Amino acid sequence: MSRRREHVPTRPTWRCQACGIAWPCSAAKLRLLAEYRHDRPALTVYLATLQAEAAEELPDSGPNTPRVGLIDRFVSWARARG
Repeated sequence: MSRRREHVPTRPTWRCQACGIAWPCSAAKLRLLAEYRHDRPALTVYLATLQAEAAEELPDSGPNTPRVGLIDRFVSWARARG
């Protein structure tokens, strides 16, 4: 019996455990949108928390180097459109 891998982040690389691309991958985004479909603000808070954790864990080129693109990667896609 094979076990299906979940589309969750692998730390400290923040790549998807199932497909290996930068997390949140498309499958993870769809799952999160469905899970938080009635509470988009809670999804945004959750993703912002993960973004802050990723900023601490991802390698960078120096101690004060900003993590360019992490806000777009983790939070911006989940904002309600309207």
